Formats: sequence, C-alpha cells, structure tokens
Amino acid sequence: MNNAIDFKVESREGEARAGLLTTRRGAIETPIFMPVGTAGTVKGIRFEELESTELDARIILGNTYHLWLRPGIETIEVCGGLHKFIGWKRAMLTDSGGFQIWSLGALRKITEEGTEFRSHIDGALCFLSPEISMEVQAALDAEIAMAFDECAPGKATNEEARRGMELTLRWAKRSKEAFERWQSDRTASGSDRLAAGKGRTDRRAGGTPPYPAGQALFGIIQGGSHLDLRRESLERTIEIGFDGYAIGGLSVGEEKSVMLDVIEDVAPRMPVDQPRYLMGVGTPEDLIEAVARGVDMFDCVLPTRNGRNGQAFTAHGKLNIKNAQYATDQRPLDQDCGCSVCHRHSRAFLRHLYLSGEMLGGVLLTHHNLAFFLDTMRRVRQAIRSGQFANFRREYTEQLVR
Repeated sequence: MNNAIDFKVESREGEARAGLLTTRRGAIETPIFMPVGTAGTVKGIRFEELESTELDARIILGNTYHLWLRPGIETIEVCGGLHKFIGWKRAMLTDSGGFQIWSLGALRKITEEGTEFRSHIDGALCFLSPEISMEVQAALDAEIAMAFDECAPGKATNEEARRGMELTLRWAKRSKEAFERWQSDRTASGSDRLAAGKGRTDRRAGGTPPYPAGQALFGIIQGGSHLDLRRESLERTIEIGFDGYAIGGLSVGEEKSVMLDVIEDVAPRMPVDQPRYLMGVGTPEDLIEAVARGVDMFDCVLPTRNGRNGQAFTAHGKLNIKNAQYATDQRPLDQDCGCSVCHRHSRAFLRHLYLSGEMLGGVLLTHHNLAFFLDTMRRVRQAIRSGQFANFRREYTEQLVR
C-alpha cells in the first residue's frame, strides 16, 4: 500500500521466521512481543524501564477505543499526538477498537454501518465505524493501524462465523478506503477536528489534521474455528491489499488445540514478504508454538495483568506468589532469569509486598514478567538465526511444570 514500513525475512527454520520490521521510529527484530499500553501506558511500569537495555521494548500497543473515550482525541491532538502526549518515542501499533466493543456484549449493537454501544465509563451512547476508527487512528498516528473488524465468539457456528467474517471483509474495504483518504490528506491543514462529544452524532468523522506521513494498515483475518472460513477470509483480505495481516478472533473461548490448528493452517498461507500478527495471544509457550507455525508479531495483557494479580511467569511455568510455600523462600522468582527483580529480590519479599497490598509488589512482578516475555522472544530469534529453534522449542517445553 505505501512505504510506511519495510519488512524482510532474514532467517528461517521450518515455518519459523526471524526478520526485521522497519518503521519511521526504528527497526524491530521479529518475532516480537508487544507490551499492551491500553490507555497510553503499559500498566505497572515506566517507559524508562521499557526502553532500558534489560527490556528494550521496541514497539507497544495503544487502544483506539479507550483513548477515544478518554482523554479524547482533541486532548491528544492539542498535546501533539499520542507519542508526544504519553512520552513514548519508539514505535506503536493501535488496534481498531473492534475487540473491545465486541467484549461489551449486551451493551453494544452491531449493524452494517458500524457499532452502537454504551460507554463503559459513563453510559453515554457512542458509535464507532470503520471510517471513525480510521480517523481516530490517523489522529493517534501510530506506526501501524488496524482495520475495523467484528470478532465471532470462540465456539461460533459456521453460519455465525461466516456472518462475522463477511461483515469484517466489508468493513476492511471501508477501512482501507478511509485510511487512504486520511493518508492522502495528512499534510493538509484544517480547522475542523474530530468531535469530542459522547453522542452518536458528535463522534462522527470530522476534519483533516496536519499529521506527518508514515502509517501502515494491517488487515484482520476472521472466521472463528472454521478453517474453510479462515482460508476464504485470508484470500479475500489479501485481495483488498494491506501492509500486513493479522489473525484475529482467537483466544476467545475456544480450546487451545483449536487455536493452534487455526494458526497452523492459516499462518503459512499468509504473504511471505509481509508481517504476520497474532492478536491477543498468549503465554510464552503459546508464542513459541505460534512462531513455529510462522507468526512474527504478538501482543497480550498477560504479563502485566498477571503481575498485578500476583502471578509470575518462569522457565518452569507460572508461579503464584501468594502461596504460603513462598513465605520464607529466599530464591528469586526464576533462578535462570537475569532481570533486575530476580537479581535483587526474593520470593519471600515479593510475597510480603503482595499480601501487604504494597503497589511495589505488582510493579516488580510486572517488570519480571515483561522481562521474561521479551527475553524469551530474543532467545527465539537467536535460535532461529542459528538453526537451533527446534531444539530450543523442545527444551523449553520439556522444562515447563505440567
């Protein structure tokens, strides 16, 4: 579509790929895990830590739905765009808002035009469509934007999944058309701005903001657990044409084996010279299994959410720090982890912080979890480049506590 990003596969082992994704805000080695910054912040950690050599997160996510509702696009515009507003100088990806609206359940109504829903903040009536999602994402100005989609439940029937897939395809065309209009107008000036009101009328498309060029748009493949629909969705999404492609609608209630079957069937069929993104998945072992099936990019809230809830990811599986067995345990969370939390603090102290309600407990567990996820992906990249990924995958799986 445009030259907003460049992607090259540099090494392969089976379906696993190691590559380089280049954006206007730097190069990103893939496979990559992207920490989730829902409201413009990755919960429980400072950007200085994310940028440190220890974590070195090259790209994070922002959430269109949440940022649109609060603080609102006008505030972000006045403050110079999302990067400047939040103080993040590296790359970002913004989702379309479709999944968040889908998760509202009975609070939303999906039509051909878009989705009408009640704000989770104040109950106000809102409306989001492909055109409005593209306008909001143009204002946010992340390096990568996502097409507006409709997510089917994990156990949707073929008929239900087809309806969602067909709607997603129609919305994908509208997303691309709206996206290209905004990209062509980015250097123009205009006084009309995206309306700030919470009503359906107030939040419809507005003006032409003067943003610098350089956004890519990814299409999203839907179809539930039905492989025939997934293949059709992929083929027709490629026909529309995007800068990259994402597998959406997984980890939404289906069995893990079903999720892996979908990835195994779909990922190798995706364009070989463009990024492949698996949305909202998952544990470190999920990531490794998806890499083995050809995926390049991942995001998930697990490392931050679980950290706030007292759970750490380790090379031997998940560790619940609240358990009494750790009351006097002087070992680090993970004896094989080189992060600063494991270097300094014991399980006993972290348990004390968590049970005392000290916010530092969640902060430290979040730091460790993000370090663990990001280091796992570094090791994955190294293994692929050295031709040792199959061995790495086997050894990683064998040491997990079942």
